[in-house]
Amino acid sequence: MEAESPDVKLAVVSLRAPDVRAAALFYRDVLGLRLGGHHGPGPHFDLDGIHLLILPGQPDPAPAPDELRFPRLAFAVPDLEAAVARLRAHGVDLPWGVESSADGRWVMFYDPAGNLIELVSFQPGS
Repeated sequence: MEAESPDVKLAVVSLRAPDVRAAALFYRDVLGLRLGGHHGPGPHFDLDGIHLLILPGQPDPAPAPDELRFPRLAFAVPDLEAAVARLRAHGVDLPWGVESSADGRWVMFYDPAGNLIELVSFQPGS
């Protein structure tokens, strides 16, 4: 039996970074996110009403090479090729290159703090 879910939507996602300024510049300049100001101890980016907050501190450790890779945060992008070109133009290492499945294509990389981030482009209808 499925329970009726309330009208809930994501409001805030937070990432930790030892150098908050470097992380904020990465998200603004490399990924092109719009800086929304500061909320508490760090800057936030407004993603259509959802806030990405960068907090001071150490991120969770990256997974070991033989562990399942799953990003801390994934952004849907309309044009993955343009996004990958922008990452490469900023010298971002793309350790696994562009990957794909029947549902879409994606690329994973580490932000300056070591958080595993993904850009994904879903196939129509998925």
